[in-house]
Amino acid sequence: MTAVEVDYVIDGSPAGTPVVLSGSLGSDLRMWEPQVAALAAAGYRVVRYDHRGHGRSPVPPGPYALTDLGSDVLALLDRLDIRRSHFVGLSLGGMVGMWVAQHAPHRLHTLTLACTSAELGPPSGWAERAALVRAEGTQAVAVAVVQRWFTPQWRAAHPERTRDYEDMVAATPAEGYAACCTAIETMDIAARLARISAPTLVISGADDPATPPPHGQRIADTIPLAHLETISPAAHLANVELPETINDLILGHLKENS
Repeated sequence: MTAVEVDYVIDGSPAGTPVVLSGSLGSDLRMWEPQVAALAAAGYRVVRYDHRGHGRSPVPPGPYALTDLGSDVLALLDRLDIRRSHFVGLSLGGMVGMWVAQHAPHRLHTLTLACTSAELGPPSGWAERAALVRAEGTQAVAVAVVQRWFTPQWRAAHPERTRDYEDMVAATPAEGYAACCTAIETMDIAARLARISAPTLVISGADDPATPPPHGQRIADTIPLAHLETISPAAHLANVELPETINDLILGHLKENS
């Protein structure tokens, strides 16, 4: 499939080193708002984008493959005349980041992988979720998704923000969400993890039910220049639940490898 022109927003210094932020299945670029100010204040050019089928990006007919999502990122870098960037990906965004690191290593300074996995089965579960969303829309999964995104304590303390994230999932086009489920179902990046040469920070949420810490441990154990940080209390969208902790980890990693 041909790369699509995904929607993006840029913050921070136009002259700064680019940092690309790639989000989770069912989110849009607003999920990175807790990171923008900290990265911009440190002098970086912050590029957030919506995966194809998400937010304001085009929704080509599915199914999608991880190759499609990764090619969209490379096309975005070309459009913005960015030769190399730091890349921060959470969940699906982390999977895209691993694909880019394997297939276009010369485009990355560093890689940060948060709450993600190189192999997330069983495949039948993703096929079933895609079928449900195509039949009933993303509102059918919104509440259950957000329950995995945040700990019960965070949701109880932030009921309005919880509803905002449920609305974010429900606003995701059904075809885009379902087609990205197929990209996760069929991804083939685990066997090539050892080929990733970028300095890599892996972050796991101790309370993440979607990609539990052993998934991050496997990635960190296999990528040569990787190390793992497990943070708590945090579920799947750890960047929202513990933003200051995440920001400090990301900035430390970028500065150490600048």
